[in-house]
Amino acid sequence: MKKIRRIFGKDIGAALFFLMPALILFTVFTAIPVVAAFFISFTHWDLFRPPTWVGLDNYTRLLHDPIFGKVMKNTAIFVLATVPLQMGLGLLAALALNRGIRGQTFFRVAYFLPAVTSTIAAALVWSWLFNSNYGLINAGLSMIGVDNVPKWLASTKWAMPAVIIVSVWQNVGYAMVLFLAGLQNIRADLYDAAALDNASGWSRLWHITLPMLSPTTFFVLVISIIGSFQVFELVFIMTEAGPANATNTLVYYIYQNGFQFYQMGYASAAAMILFAIVLLITMVQYTTQNRWVHYDT
Repeated sequence: MKKIRRIFGKDIGAALFFLMPALILFTVFTAIPVVAAFFISFTHWDLFRPPTWVGLDNYTRLLHDPIFGKVMKNTAIFVLATVPLQMGLGLLAALALNRGIRGQTFFRVAYFLPAVTSTIAAALVWSWLFNSNYGLINAGLSMIGVDNVPKWLASTKWAMPAVIIVSVWQNVGYAMVLFLAGLQNIRADLYDAAALDNASGWSRLWHITLPMLSPTTFFVLVISIIGSFQVFELVFIMTEAGPANATNTLVYYIYQNGFQFYQMGYASAAAMILFAIVLLITMVQYTTQNRWVHYDT
């Protein structure tokens, strides 16, 4: 027993030694700010005067703020639109590339390239493309006979769809790579057995591919939802939450109140609500995964 304790003690010490830099960075730049934001959310603090305790006033203001209600609706629309699209398109691309088509290396790079492209640069380029006066998108629509071309980023109706399009374009490649890795880990003998039974392609997809791919699907779903709730750069560069708050989302609203209006307590309260929403959704996903996630044992 003493020998075992000595071995495990050395392992724990070595693990802590190598983890210490990451733990220090996490504590300083993540854990402490989160705890501080929680307490700041119960105060009124404009950065110019000492914070004063106001209890739940900031949360009450949020519940009665019509702009916050619009922000929550915009965020929900963005998440509900981007997550299924980027997952569905990513899965289709992965299924196509997993069949060994010609030039698959080129297509893999082409699909994944937007995922590693700077979001700021991508947003700037797409802002020019969506420009209602000289953008290439409207020029193309005019060439095919569309008379009333959308004003895109200047329209309360089309600004959010434009941001969603760019977000999906940028994230499909990342989902594709993850799905492709999951597809290549599915045992070949399962497909061989299905071929002996003369199973159709649709049957193999439904009864083998999708169930065996469910752990990857679960992972992509979790990170896609979390990432969609945190959208900021696209909104900041393309629309600045306009027009008329049509593209204002939770993270931009937090930035707006904290660093433009200097209402740090109010911004922290909104951040805590965002944290609670993401935590709740993630917990529900982990709780219900046993019903549809199948691990190959």
